[in-house]
Amino acid sequence: MKKGIVTVLGKDSVGIIAKICSYMSERNVNVLDISQTIVDGYFNMMMVVDLNNSTEPLASMTVGLETLGRDIGVVVRLQHEDIFNAMHRI
Repeated sequence: MKKGIVTVLGKDSVGIIAKICSYMSERNVNVLDISQTIVDGYFNMMMVVDLNNSTEPLASMTVGLETLGRDIGVVVRLQHEDIFNAMHRI
C-alpha cells in the first residue's frame, strides 16, 4: 500500500480538519488514521493516508495542500511514508 503522512500545524480555527479532509476526499485519498491536539490555541494534526487510488500525483497534492494551508493559516505538509520514516530515524 502506498501511504502518505500529512502534518498540519498552526493557530487553531474552525474547519481545519474539514477542509483538509475534503481536499483529500476530492482526490480519492482515504484517511487511515488521524490524531489531532490543540495546545494553548495551537493546532497540531497528523494523518496517515492511503494514496493507492489517488486521482492526483503526490507532487501535485503536496503543492495543493501547501496552498490550502496558506489560505487557512496553517502549515500543511504531505510526504510519502518512506520519506517521512527516513527523516525520523534515530
